[in-house]
Amino acid sequence: MANEQELKEIVKGKYGKIASNSNETASCCSSGCCCGSNNNVMNEDYDGLNGYNPDADLGLGCGLPTKFAKIKKGDTVIDLGSGAGNDCFVARAEAGENGKIIGIDFTPEMIEKARANVKRRGFTNVDFIQGDIDNIPLEPNIADVVVSNCVLNLVPNKQAVFKEIYRVLKPNGHFSISDIVLIGDLPEKIKSAAEMYSGCVSGAIKKDLYLEYIKETGFKNIMVQKESFIIIPDEELKNYLDDNEIKIYKNNPEIIQSITVYAEK
Repeated sequence: MANEQELKEIVKGKYGKIASNSNETASCCSSGCCCGSNNNVMNEDYDGLNGYNPDADLGLGCGLPTKFAKIKKGDTVIDLGSGAGNDCFVARAEAGENGKIIGIDFTPEMIEKARANVKRRGFTNVDFIQGDIDNIPLEPNIADVVVSNCVLNLVPNKQAVFKEIYRVLKPNGHFSISDIVLIGDLPEKIKSAAEMYSGCVSGAIKKDLYLEYIKETGFKNIMVQKESFIIIPDEELKNYLDDNEIKIYKNNPEIIQSITVYAEK
């Protein structure tokens, strides 16, 4: 597996292509980041949600954090890994005209696409800033709510991200984050594949460790709001495993899980 900086460059390159070419996909699944019984866990849930804009939805999520984020009118909301702006626009519908929405993404092409989307809609309270989410380029104590959708699994130093979330949240602020975690062990060939890392699978960590990182950071009232298992299609597994390895893996297919987690500062 590549080192931390190399992994970041792999992810940046992959998601830059996605932003520039809508036919490019990010994951083990052609439909987006995570696949379950309904192919993409995220897309069907967004339909009909206030603020949802299909042209800002690149199908890269693994949950619906804005649905569970308890955003109130006038809130300042930060979206980590904001992509083309999908969750930011849903958050804006919840926060209203007096709210402020800030999207953070480290991919220049995504920032460009998101800014074009916000300009097209004429929104004046949605901003997009280029930067790493493990070193958020914002001052402390400014956000009422932080959301993120299938992004922390792409960051090598997840503890740093949780510390940054804690830093930018106001006292009594909270987050709702959808992400990928592991219940069991992935085959080594999948864990070591850079492509599977940028596809948001091999960068995932054990669920218990993930929740422990949140607790260690100082968050309270930690709650898993939603969870579902993710299935990697056979055609994708064949890129990394032989037939016998696939058979062994499928004896315990409930290894990869999508979760939405809530916690308060």
